[in-house]
This record gives sequence, C-alpha cells and structure tokens, in this order.
Amino acid sequence: MSPQRNTGPGPEAELPEYAGHYRLESCLGSGGMGVVHLARGTTGMKLAVKVVHADFAKDPEFRGRFRQEVAAARRVSGAFTAPVVDADPEAERPWMATLYIPGPTLSDHVKQNGPMPAAQLRRLMAGLAEALRDIHRVGVVHRDLKPSNVLLAEDGPKVIDFGISRPKDSELRTETGKLIGTPPFMAPEQFRRPREVGSAADVFALGSVIVHAATGRGPFDSDSPYVVAYQVVHDDPDLTGVPKDLAPLVLRCLAKEPEDRPTPDELMRELRSTAASYDTQAFIPAPRTVETPDPEPVAEKPKRRSAFRSRTAVAMGALVLLAGSTFAAAHMLDDGRPTAARTGPRTTTSDFTPWEAKPVSDGSGAPRCSYGERKLLCAQGDTVFALSPSDGTLLWRRSLSEGGPQGPPVLSGGLVHLTRTDDRPSEALDPGSGRTRWKQRVPAQSALEYVGGMLLLSRADGAVTGVDSATGETTWTRHIRSYTLPSLSSFAGDPLAYATSTSDDGTHTQVTALDPGTGAVRWEARLKGNLEPVGARDGSVLLLSIGKFQDAEAVVRYAPDSEVTRRVPLAARPLEVQATVQGNVVYLLASGGSLVAVDIEAGKELWRLETNVSLGSAPVADGTHVYLTAADGRLLAVDAHDGRLVGQTPPRMGTDSDKVAADLTRPVIADGHVYASAPDGTVFAVDGRDPSRW
Repeated sequence: MSPQRNTGPGPEAELPEYAGHYRLESCLGSGGMGVVHLARGTTGMKLAVKVVHADFAKDPEFRGRFRQEVAAARRVSGAFTAPVVDADPEAERPWMATLYIPGPTLSDHVKQNGPMPAAQLRRLMAGLAEALRDIHRVGVVHRDLKPSNVLLAEDGPKVIDFGISRPKDSELRTETGKLIGTPPFMAPEQFRRPREVGSAADVFALGSVIVHAATGRGPFDSDSPYVVAYQVVHDDPDLTGVPKDLAPLVLRCLAKEPEDRPTPDELMRELRSTAASYDTQAFIPAPRTVETPDPEPVAEKPKRRSAFRSRTAVAMGALVLLAGSTFAAAHMLDDGRPTAARTGPRTTTSDFTPWEAKPVSDGSGAPRCSYGERKLLCAQGDTVFALSPSDGTLLWRRSLSEGGPQGPPVLSGGLVHLTRTDDRPSEALDPGSGRTRWKQRVPAQSALEYVGGMLLLSRADGAVTGVDSATGETTWTRHIRSYTLPSLSSFAGDPLAYATSTSDDGTHTQVTALDPGTGAVRWEARLKGNLEPVGARDGSVLLLSIGKFQDAEAVVRYAPDSEVTRRVPLAARPLEVQATVQGNVVYLLASGGSLVAVDIEAGKELWRLETNVSLGSAPVADGTHVYLTAADGRLLAVDAHDGRLVGQTPPRMGTDSDKVAADLTRPVIADGHVYASAPDGTVFAVDGRDPSRW
C-alpha cells in the first residue's frame, strides 16, 4: 500500500507520533477498527503499525480479539504473510507492528488495472492456496480473506489482517446474533452457523477472491449485504468472466457445504505447474533445468552431465509438498560432526563435472546422506549404500534386515552408525564394505549425539552416558543439573558437547559443556530464557532465544570465560527456525521460507530474503554462499554477503508428491562441491563455485 497523509475517520485522522518506540511517519490506510501507519524502527527498518481506534481500546471484548489477532499473526508468519515484529495489546491504544510490504492490495490493483489475465490469476490462486495451507497448519482460521487483505508483493501475494481470525481451539466466541466478516467473501456457514466456522470457510473466500480478481466483482453481487447473504447461502455463483480452465476449480471452492470444498493442499496439486513456475521465477529471470532422469531400474554408474549444458524452463517447484528427507549436515569428520566450513582457497579441480546418481533402492523419498571417509554414506528405506563423491559411482550397497535408520548414517569412531531409538537395535558398519561390526539397543527415551568418537546418550533424570563409537562399550556416566531430559548438541571445530534443558515456565535454561571422552564438566551456566544452542565459536556458544509461540526472539552469545551474554533481537520473530553458524554470522531459515543473516559481533541483522520455500532444510554455509534444499528436491544457493538468490537446481520430484516431508536435512559441502538428494531417489553433486551455472 502507498502511504497516505493523515487519513481516517474522526479523531483517528490525526497522526500519532509513536507506537511503543516506533516513530509513525504516515498513514497507509484505515478501517473500522484502526489505522495502519508507515513507521520506522530504531534501525531504520520500514514497518506497518496498526493502531486501534480509541473507542475500541475501551472495549474488553475488542481487546480480547486484538490479543487473538496478535497471537494468530505471530503463529502464521511465513513466506505469504507479513511477519510480526512487535506488539503491545495491553497499551492504552493497542498496536501491532509487522514488516512493511511494498505493493498494492488486490482490491486497489483491480480498481486501477481491471481484471487480471489468466496466467496471473493462476499464480495468485496458487500463492493464496499455500498461504492458507500455512495458516491452517498452525491451527488458525482467517475468516476474513478478501481483496483488501491481500497484498501483491514482488515475490508473491501476502495475506494480512488477522483481526477476526480464530484458533480452532479458541475459547473466544462471537456474541449471539453478531456476524463477523465481509458478506461478499463469507461462506454460507458464516451466516448459518457462525460459531462452527472452520478452515473450509477460508477456501470459499479464496474462490470469491479469485472471481473478484478475474471480473472486478464477486460471485454473489448486490448493493445490499442482505441480498448478498441470501445469494451466498442459496444461489449458484456467477462465474461469468472467469477463465474456463479455472472455473471448475473455483466452483469447487464455492461449494455450499464445507466438506465439498477442496483443501489448500488439493488446490496446490491442481495448480502445481503454475505454482512452481511462480516460485522459481520470483528471483531468477530465466530458471534452467536439465532433462528429466530416465526412471530405469537401479544403475551402478551415475549419469554425468556438462556443467555448461543449456537448460529449459521448468514448471514444477516449491509449492508442491513432497515426502521424504534430504541431506545430512555439512562435510563430516570421523566423529560424525560437520567440519568447519572452508573460508580459504578450495581444492576443487577445474574439471569437476556435476553428476546425478539414479536411485539404488526401491524405497520412496529422498536418500538421507552424510559425508565421511571420502564417501557419501546414504540410507533410503531398508537400504544403506556408499557413493564416490567424485563421480557418484556406487561403492557398496547393503539391505538392512532390521529396517532403515531414523536419520542419515553417521561416521563416528571409524564406523558408519545407523541409529534406531525404537525396539530395533542400532548398528555400526564397516565404512569400506558395509558389513556389521556391532549392534546395540539405544534406550527409547533418550537424546543422543555423536561427538569426538563417542555416542552420548541422556536420560530424563539428568544422566549422560558416553559410549565408545568404535566398540559399542559404555565408558562413563555422569549426572548433571537438569530441569528435564537434556538435549545434546555439538558443533564443527568445537571439541565439547552441550547438554541443555529448560525450566517448565521457559524462564531459564541450564547449559552444561562436557568433555565427550571423559564426561568431565568443563563449564555450566544457568541462562535466562528458553535457549537452544545453534553453534560455537572461539570458546563461546551461540543460542537462539525461543518465545512462547515457538518464535525466535533473538540470537544469544554466551562466553563462559567472562560469563558475559550478548543478545541480538530479531526484527521479525520467525517460527520453527533452523540455523547454522559461519564466522560471526548466524543464518536462520524459518518454516515459511524467510532466510535471515545475523552478525553477532556487529549486533544486527545483515539481510533478509523471502525464499518462498515453504519447507526447507537447515542452511549450511561456506563463507561465500548459503545452501539449503527444498521439499521438491531443489538445491538453492544464496550469496552469503548480500542475501541474493544466485542459483538453484531443477526440481526432482517423487511419486508421493501429495505427502508432506517430516523434515529435510542439510546439503553437504566438501572440497568446493555441494551434494544433495531428492524425493525422486537421486543423489546429485554440483560445483559450489558458481551456482549460476546450475
């Protein structure tokens, strides 16, 4: 929305100077409940700050609804919504600040430019379907999706204004006889059963929004809201002017009964080709790809391809949900931990040719791989195998009678470890042949971590046990201070293991640094907040501060020698963050696709990129680029210095494209090459020096 000067009804026309510590510069727009102002934070970041009308601020019911709006907006922050930066629902004039998103509302766009062409409509519908999928996934129903609540940003549509949204389990109820919503975009059940409105109502609204974008009017059109309400409940929608290829899908969205409407996932599958094109073309002018791998039986030799082969545009991408996991952490040491990413000259040979290995297993989903003993060690289904990193040649393959592991293989103590924390035994294999060296059951209620040639296990009573990775023998057990079951972590270039547990109220976290070889406590600290370790550097440990909505509030550095804590707040508090550390910079990827770089030494965010990857792996960095994988099998590369997307591989989709992957693991960086796997079962390698050639 473009800024306006001093607009709004009644006394709200005067421009307040501040909301909290945010200076309000101009008015973006106003509505029945409040005014949205353009503002700036202390760092100069542009924000959109919603300040409620004074009369509503005195209404306890409205305050309850505003608290709910803030909570809902924080829960759904992602690639297709405006992330919440700060809020104070208890202020005299309650307010909420989100990132400012340049771009017109869909309503203004249609007024100024007329109906959208078919290609734009399909991309809009795909983006809104993914937005609803993300909103519903966290248990929120928007209930007021309409053209004025859709911003058309450069990287896709953004859904805003959760003022009347409601969690599915909310105790807040609409007053008897009071309808909340905008009649032309309300579902029949919002008129008939307003207390029983579910996520299908948002799908109905999506259909109405698409009709508006296609025609400039709604599917039920009248000057009287009462007539519109009758039409919504009883009449067929008017789809005149909606493109013929879209009309059947829109008609399904506008079904009278909620159970007859498609889910957002079903909409995304119907719109898959357009949705993927929209996502991949958002950042790279000419997406490129190679020919589709030939789905033949298992091949011993991988397919090699020229790094400079021209590629044709594809239309399959990030809005498709896929099953399976991808690659394990970065280049692995003998103890199973990622090595420190290289920042000096790489040893990459100039004649390296990207390769792609066909599936070696009948299992579905992406192989889960790691790096060790100069091999790619992978597991898929009930098969474990090793590939040559230079050309993808199959070195050995082993069928597992006990079934596949619960994560990628890990090299520790000179052996390949397959971990199972259920009733099946874990086992250690010879890295040269894949033969079993030893088996051992791991207690089900345990956290575990491989570090320093040891397997560390923790129990709920605070006991941590060290097991020799080479022999499977227990060498030590130590009880540490703990609130609950300690989590265990270790990091590249750091010899210690970290056990952490958080108090029930989330106010403190106990951190204990252990020598993995002996179990000796090197230091321990009781730190404020709910903290999760994400890295270590120069004797300090780096952590994320997690809020009550599972949003990342800040990056924290604790130096045990000086007992000094440094905290860098995050401007927008992303949800379900995965992180990696390279030098002084922490790279964070949120569940909605926001990738953020935070310099802990400078105490500020360096850049932020909305990748539009709805489900991505934890990032991994080498000082020049940040890499991550997407659920459709793409590998993405982002410039580590300025946050530009500089390259991506084509999608490699599997047959189970209607399933959601539980998680994706990191790509592997080794000797200047980047390795990843995809849901179609392939493992592939690219040259990390120039991602634009991928």
